[in-house]
Amino acid sequence: MADKGDEVEVSALAINVAIPDALQWEATRRDRTFRLTTLNVRMLPDGRLASKAYGRPVEGGRSGYTSFPVPDDPDLTALVAAGARRAAERWAAAHDRMR
Repeated sequence: MADKGDEVEVSALAINVAIPDALQWEATRRDRTFRLTTLNVRMLPDGRLASKAYGRPVEGGRSGYTSFPVPDDPDLTALVAAGARRAAERWAAAHDRMR
């Protein structure tokens, strides 16, 4: 059977990366302060990575998981890259198990 991989269109890939305590930060929206604990990293169809930070209100309570821009910080950039590398390793390992 021929490889039909070229016929499958993948519009984006996404991973979630936990932000270590030392790199977490707080941001405010609508007078509520949020602690940012997770990065959602997406690989766009053109191969670029885009990321958003997510967190919950510091004071607690019920609130949706709210997204924020990721600051231009070398440590966060390195975290995104490390997360992407780890995800690639896991995808490759899963692919190898399917053979």
